[in-house]
Amino acid sequence: MATATVYRKDGKKTGELALNDQVFQAPINKRLLELVLKAYAGNQRRGTHDTKERAEVRGGGKKPWRQKGTGRARHSSRRSPLWRGGGTTFGPHPRDYDTKLPDGMKRAALVSALSLKKRDDNLMFLEDANLKEPKTRELVEMIEALGLKDSRTLFVVESMNEKLKRASNNLKNLFSVKLARDVNAYHIQRRKKLLIEKEALPIVEKRALSAEEVPVTAQGTTTS
Repeated sequence: MATATVYRKDGKKTGELALNDQVFQAPINKRLLELVLKAYAGNQRRGTHDTKERAEVRGGGKKPWRQKGTGRARHSSRRSPLWRGGGTTFGPHPRDYDTKLPDGMKRAALVSALSLKKRDDNLMFLEDANLKEPKTRELVEMIEALGLKDSRTLFVVESMNEKLKRASNNLKNLFSVKLARDVNAYHIQRRKKLLIEKEALPIVEKRALSAEEVPVTAQGTTTS
């Protein structure tokens, strides 16, 4: 059974946490992670880019000059892509970049992402995420105590309270906070470090596997 150390906000160790081997010790499918990363990134694109082809450009009804006798090249319209202000050849047009992924593929990718963080020692667990005040300073002190100030980190919590939300608003580039019920493989891969609140672990494991495969104790830790 895989285990992980649980830390307090001051950086001190507070105990060990049992992890589900099916989630944190599974084989890593890097090709699947690439596909899921591309799919999630594509689903965020609006796809509203557009350029005008020569048929859509205004003007060009009259031939610029006569066909012969001028010594210049032959042209039929100012809407030609060869002309400044003319149409664009093979330019982009509005399209849908959405990719529908099967639920099984999403779960498998989440398992691979979690197992990869565990294998690379980029996974940490926090005892309690409650802050005394909604101040960025207090959150920065916690980040420094945990040794995460030089790494882009994803913090997964069971619930988002107002103090944590306000304190993390100025740290989104360095320290992103996500609810356990919303986290996916894309979010995990975008950050080097993964910090999970202890109470959020059962939710993350249930998202990765079916509920029947993740027995949960009264203390919120998993067992094999």
